[in-house]
Amino acid sequence: MSSGYVIAHVEVTNPTQYEEYKKWSSVAMQAHGAEVCARGGQVAVLEGDWTPSRIVVLKFPSFEKAKAFYETPEYHKAREARAGAAVMRMIAVEGL
Repeated sequence: MSSGYVIAHVEVTNPTQYEEYKKWSSVAMQAHGAEVCARGGQVAVLEGDWTPSRIVVLKFPSFEKAKAFYETPEYHKAREARAGAAVMRMIAVEGL
């Protein structure tokens, strides 16, 4: 079975409030078996017109679990905490 990844590009607009989102998203990740591959850290654009400030990469046991994570009650609580604190672009990707 292939793994699934959630990749998020985050533009934090309210750092104080975003800390609350990080707390609840960590709970959701632990509850659903997400492996954190990248969460913040340095970003270097290698090609294209893109200036991401924060990238998050999560690995799940399957593509289906990666997609389903977004709709879980635990992550829903995190999303509510994030409202007004960040602009989020998120995708699920099938991987190895």
